[in-house]
Amino acid sequence: METPLAVVIGGLYAVGLYLMLRRSVVKLLIGLAVLTNAANLLIFTAAGMTRGRPPLVPSGQAQLSPPYADPLPQAMILTAIVIGFGVLAFAVALVHRVVQVVGSDDLDAMKTTDT
Repeated sequence: METPLAVVIGGLYAVGLYLMLRRSVVKLLIGLAVLTNAANLLIFTAAGMTRGRPPLVPSGQAQLSPPYADPLPQAMILTAIVIGFGVLAFAVALVHRVVQVVGSDDLDAMKTTDT
């Protein structure tokens, strides 16, 4: 299961980097979102996948018996999703305002406002 996920992660990184190198700001934001999801999937895969064994202590036992799913990567990914969504929402609002002021989403057209 890890090998297909590694291929998917590589593809997501490639697509994200390709989109971030485009001249359009909208494509840059989409690339950033794809790259964020690729990083989350990489953390999830690197932590090891254990199916059907939640990290819950059964009643009558003092501790978990292995193998069980590690809750730390899942908590980190959940936090990263929330922070990433907030950053993406802020960036979309910022790009919307920039496009209103400049009139284009082309990065080369935005350089002309510096002078």
